[in-house]
Amino acid sequence: MKLTHLSRALALAFLTAIASPAMAQQPAAPAYFPQTAPVSDSQFALAKEIVGLTGIAKTFDPFIPAMLNELNGNLTRTRPELLADMNAVMKDTIAPEFTKRTNEMIDYAARLVANAMPESELKETLAFLKTSAGKHYTDLQPMILSRIVSGLEAWNRVLSVEMMDRVRAEMKKKGHDL
Repeated sequence: MKLTHLSRALALAFLTAIASPAMAQQPAAPAYFPQTAPVSDSQFALAKEIVGLTGIAKTFDPFIPAMLNELNGNLTRTRPELLADMNAVMKDTIAPEFTKRTNEMIDYAARLVANAMPESELKETLAFLKTSAGKHYTDLQPMILSRIVSGLEAWNRVLSVEMMDRVRAEMKKKGHDL
């Protein structure tokens, strides 16, 4: 009888250990991140999957290489003789170590998403993202955001000129030439 309980306990422990990452407990947030309200492990898992499916997680990928490139440039600009060794150190040692740290940002984003939505909405959002329409929407986001940024730049240029013209006109009414 006791062996049966022990077998069940071991089986449960084994299943828990090999469960999917979505079922895993959330890691502790590094202290340097702004505090977020606590969320359940299930909310965190749902939000982390959403962060992955929406492409938010991919947005962090260029940060580490860009930081390393800038650091490398800063260090070798005045010491060009270090370039070959610096490139090797960056590529073989530093980049792999710090690229793993991208998960910290992904987990933080998941906490933010989990804090912003109740679990029921997280489930609905995840269900949508797994549909063909949700996948298509996610695939279109980079192109749409790129076009929004282009439009925003044009809009900003036009509005800033128009605002300046209006400020000049209003200040002229008050006797000031700008």
